[in-house]
Order: sequence, then C-alpha cells, then structure tokens
Amino acid sequence: MPTIRLDAASVRVPLPGRGEREVLAPTTLTLTERRIAVVGANGSGKSTLARLLNGLVRPTSGRVTVDGRDVVRDGAAVRRMVGFCFTDPAAQLVMPTCVEDVELSLRRRVRSAGARREQALAVLADNGLLGHAHDSVHSLSGGQRQLLALAGVLALEPIVVVADEPTTLLDRANTRRVGDILLGLEQQLVLVTHDLGLAARCDRVVVVDAAHVVADGPPGEAIARYTAMADA
Repeated sequence: MPTIRLDAASVRVPLPGRGEREVLAPTTLTLTERRIAVVGANGSGKSTLARLLNGLVRPTSGRVTVDGRDVVRDGAAVRRMVGFCFTDPAAQLVMPTCVEDVELSLRRRVRSAGARREQALAVLADNGLLGHAHDSVHSLSGGQRQLLALAGVLALEPIVVVADEPTTLLDRANTRRVGDILLGLEQQLVLVTHDLGLAARCDRVVVVDAAHVVADGPPGEAIARYTAMADA
C-alpha cells in the first residue's frame, strides 16, 4: 500500500477583519492501511484533512506527502496518484453522456479518440454502467451518478482513492452498493463518512473533532470513542 504522511500539517483560513480560523490543527499521521475511515461531526475538519491528501487544500503549515511526493511541490504528480470523489457527483459529472464523461477523464492519458472511446466503455462495463453508456448523466439515479463519478476517477488508475462522504445523498440500497464497491477497491481508500457501519468495515478509523484528531486506531475502539463523544 502507498504511504501517506501528514507532518504537523495544519490549515487556517482568514476571517475578514478578525484574523484567522484554524480548520485543522497541526496533525501528524502516517497512513499505510488499505482502508481508512475518517469520521467526525459536520465542521469538525475531517473533509479538510481529506482534501489535503491530493492538494485540493494546501497546508498552511507542515507537510503532506504521498509515497514521498509533496502535495505542494509535486502537486501534479500527487493528483495523478490520488483520485478524489466528492459528496455530490454533480461536482464531477460535466459531459452530456456517461461515456463522454469517462472519455473526458482519459483525455490526457489516451490521445487516440478511438482508443479513448474503447477504454471508456471498458471502464463503464467494469462498474456496471455499460448499458447506460450513451444515456444522459442527468437520467441516472443518485447511486448510478455516484458510480459514474467513481468510474471517472478509477479510469485514471490512481493508487489512492479519497471519497468524501460519498453515500450521504444516497438511499439505503445505493449506500450499500457504493460502499461495497469502495471497500472492495484494490487501491488504498481514505473514506470520510458519517456511516459508522461503513467505518467499522475499514482497517483503521481516524476521529476528528473541533479541528483535532482525537482518536485513531482499530475501528471498534475509535468508533466507541466517537459515539461516546457524540452522546456526551
């Protein structure tokens, strides 16, 4: 598995006329497990932590590396290594049809239009969406749109997939389907989630509260700490 390191990485944002707000305190972690969940309340800083991993958010101080590549200095290389899935697939789906959307992801890696179409169709087939290849992305169900967004990320063959609350907008059946696919990936997975059932299926759980990592370890222990905090 890849090695993700956060070395005293913090994020602060300016407040107009009022200094700065710390959205992630200096955080040091080494992530090597295949499936890592990040849990915490809304606004706790967990999504900020996730976005540090491929440079969507840059550390204000400290350093973040993926297999030795710095997310700031080697940003383009890290973005090729770390795919990111957003909560709302609408943030990623920009082309009219499913196959065109996957082709867009492949445009820099596959120069030939014919080869790009062939590879895009193969990606859709791998994700159970081949029958929708020429359908409008807007005609898909919520679960299908999330699978299509994931397919576009996987088409780039990243070594790490970061998924930021990918099941929040889904019903129970699609939550199970998308969760099963994510947890079955060969790539290292960093999963930000409110679904403690999904988190419990990971190898490690990191708990974030009020911009700090407050628990980190095996799922049973970390989730118990989180639920105790939430019930307090």
